[in-house]
Amino acid sequence: MEIFITGGTGLVGRHLIKKLLERGDQVVCLSRSREHAQSVLPPAVEIIEANPVIPGDWQSRPAQCDAVVNLAGEPVFDGFWTKGQKRKIRRSRLSSTFNIVESLENCDHPLTLINASAVGYYGDGGPGALPETSQPGDGFLARLACEWEHTAMQGESENVRVVMVRIGIVLSGEGGALPRMIKPFEMGMGGHLGNGRQYFPWIHIHDLVEAIIFTLDNTSICGPVNTSVPTPPTQKEFTQILANKLDKPMRFPMPAFVLKVLLGERGVALLQSQRATPNVLKIKGFRFKFDELDKALADLL
Repeated sequence: MEIFITGGTGLVGRHLIKKLLERGDQVVCLSRSREHAQSVLPPAVEIIEANPVIPGDWQSRPAQCDAVVNLAGEPVFDGFWTKGQKRKIRRSRLSSTFNIVESLENCDHPLTLINASAVGYYGDGGPGALPETSQPGDGFLARLACEWEHTAMQGESENVRVVMVRIGIVLSGEGGALPRMIKPFEMGMGGHLGNGRQYFPWIHIHDLVEAIIFTLDNTSICGPVNTSVPTPPTQKEFTQILANKLDKPMRFPMPAFVLKVLLGERGVALLQSQRATPNVLKIKGFRFKFDELDKALADLL
């Protein structure tokens, strides 16, 4: 299979590309910097230098492939959510997705578009389970995910199958959320956020990559797909298990009001509960290798 990828130099993209090459697929990666892409990706990857947010000659390439995996987007939890930063986050996802969809308008053969989304789609879902059929929530992340998915679905046609992977908090030893969560414990200040009762929908990087490939290969899957563990813990449970693995005490829970004062709207988002359940993956027979947090952390740490 020949697969066109945006966001391939990011954490998820690098792991996905490695796995695709191992199984014999050809990979075409769109990157804003050829030099950077060549420094982090295997030599077998065909690199096209362009910005997915900006229409251009690169748009002739996706429809020539068998699949497109769109992972492009500015990091959500870096920096403050100023009006300018929110515009940048939104544009990086919606414009790149629109340009991908536009490139597939005249696709004349079966093709799969796998578009990234996030469990933030559900907003604050409280204690209730959130299968893929659940309604979207409120707030910046929920509205963003809703628009993102709506844009991706415009690409659906007789030849194009569209899948939106609603990604949970990705755990990896090479970056992302886990090193940030470990740092307070190393400073002797580890603790859960708010009251700790909010659900924490995590997924091991290995399982996320396998889930993306599973949806790529399984042509009966379309629409939204939750990619997080079947039984997510609460934030307090997650933090306690992490503390035990690090052999560090839980000393300083971060009060909700402090998070909101320090981080504003982003702090509110960190306190949201998303008990996402991967019903589509379970029904289709996907098996998680790391569905227990203790086992996942043992592997990553």
